[in-house]
Amino acid sequence: MVLASPGRGFVDGQLAPRGIQTMRPEVREHMDVTRERAWKTLTAYTTNEALLRHGLAVEAAVGAYAPKFDGDEVFWRAAALLHDFDYEIHPTLDEHPQNGAPILREEGYPEELIETVLSHADHLELPRDTPLKRALFGCDELSGFILACGLVRPEGIETLTPKSVRKKLKQPSFAAGVNRDDVINGAEGLGVELNEHIEFVIGALRPIAGELGLPTPAL
Repeated sequence: MVLASPGRGFVDGQLAPRGIQTMRPEVREHMDVTRERAWKTLTAYTTNEALLRHGLAVEAAVGAYAPKFDGDEVFWRAAALLHDFDYEIHPTLDEHPQNGAPILREEGYPEELIETVLSHADHLELPRDTPLKRALFGCDELSGFILACGLVRPEGIETLTPKSVRKKLKQPSFAAGVNRDDVINGAEGLGVELNEHIEFVIGALRPIAGELGLPTPAL
């Protein structure tokens, strides 16, 4: 995961975290996986604006892939929103995301979602044996990188092309926290050509560019 530097504040006040939230005990026992619940969990443990925007970006990209693999889009979006939910409280590899799993279990999330969240971390060496796991891994680093590209362009990602993204990928100093191998391997895991994958993710992020703090010029 790469965090882009915060740009403008959230344009939709409803997206702004409003402090630590806690689930009622009776909700923890039988929780349906919904986007609303996933957002509540994310904002209960995350207040950093860049982390929230990263979650929104990955959600958009993974959610866009769901219909292509006959996936449950609501479930896919929830898993994407939650993949880094504990990063702010567990910022090191010896904690993230494995120490977040017990929290998700306490909140009532199913093992399928928890295993998906865990699978995005290479150091855990878990198999990515479902389309959702492969989509999450494939969209994680790339979404962050595309967001970083948009933040340094006056027009954001409105005119961003795969060629421009690949040029930036060849510059080690740009968004240095992005693992370039993960970007390449992520596309391969999805069975998608890299340029096609980049273009698809850019397209998924464009409708929420304002929420991501990116310039949204009227073209």
